[in-house]
Amino acid sequence: MSGIRIQAVTKRFGATQVLRGVSLDVAAGEFVALVGPSGCGKSTLMRIVAGIEQPDSGRIMIGAGDVTHRRPGERDVAMVFQSYALYPHLTVAENIRVPLALRRLNAWQRLPLLGGLLRGTADAQYLMDQDVRRAAEALGLRALLDRRPAQLSGGQRQRVALARAIVRRPKAFLMDEPLSNLDASLRVQTRREIVEIHRQAGAATLYVTHDQSEALTMADRVAVMQGGELLQVATPEAIYADPQDLRVATFIGSPRINTLPAETGTDGMVRVAGHPVGLWGARPGPLTLAIRPEDLLPAGTGLPARAEALEFLGESLLLHARHEASGTALVLRLPPEMRADLPTSGSLFHLQFDTTRALLFGPEGRRIGATALSAEAALV
Repeated sequence: MSGIRIQAVTKRFGATQVLRGVSLDVAAGEFVALVGPSGCGKSTLMRIVAGIEQPDSGRIMIGAGDVTHRRPGERDVAMVFQSYALYPHLTVAENIRVPLALRRLNAWQRLPLLGGLLRGTADAQYLMDQDVRRAAEALGLRALLDRRPAQLSGGQRQRVALARAIVRRPKAFLMDEPLSNLDASLRVQTRREIVEIHRQAGAATLYVTHDQSEALTMADRVAVMQGGELLQVATPEAIYADPQDLRVATFIGSPRINTLPAETGTDGMVRVAGHPVGLWGARPGPLTLAIRPEDLLPAGTGLPARAEALEFLGESLLLHARHEASGTALVLRLPPEMRADLPTSGSLFHLQFDTTRALLFGPEGRRIGATALSAEAALV
């Protein structure tokens, strides 16, 4: 199997720089999710890999070949679009068969009447029918092969688009927000099917999404993109727990990570509004302290905060509060059994956190080193 290599790709539309020297490798058999906010350049990058757009500079390698200037049909990639891109006048079986017919039949053999009489056409049609049935079976479409797209639900249409992609066994799969048109429950089901299809096919997969939950649950590695550049590429666990850029930390995670203005004094102690927080900083100066909502806890002593609202989510509670000194909004994710002991709206309480899980970022937003005095240290 072949992988995808994106090397220093740039792209500009008029005065707007959309891609800024993006480099990314997707190994054979690997599933990489490219995630970022709308307008960050991820779909443009996907279109360049597919051959729909040309880069201003840089190279695209698929397998051992440079495909930068090849047409889309010469790249041996299958792309699944957000809009499904099904032919409305064709049945499900005919839609799935389209890429096979284009690759296995010549122009004469594809003619509606005459083509079926030519030598070799019948054998090719039989083999294509077998491949179509196998792809349809894998995605639960066997009973729908004679229907047309207008007779299908959104989820069924997406499965047809996926079947059409896998049937030709390409070198690589490119998926551009394929689940964005589905409702929440169907999206969860379909993303499991996509991961299973990827595993069966064994091809390199580049999956574009703005939904971080899709990226974290589906991918082997996650590439976080903002402003036309890749900020970090790592496993889902590392992207969440060990972000190297403040933009990555604040984008990944829901509710988003808490951030507090802090500073490291000449004594090396990190303080928030003058309160030491149980951390030694790498260098003196202003910085940002970031703590995930599940790592903040109400305590008897610590950083003063004022409770604002409580949300019940079933498996957890969200306590919304505000840091007294800076006015910074904070969110705590807590187990539901703590509900009776939580502060009421408007009341003052204190916070503590596990210092080994706290993150520090410098003024430029890059991660900086920190040493925890103890895991149980509270803000005092």
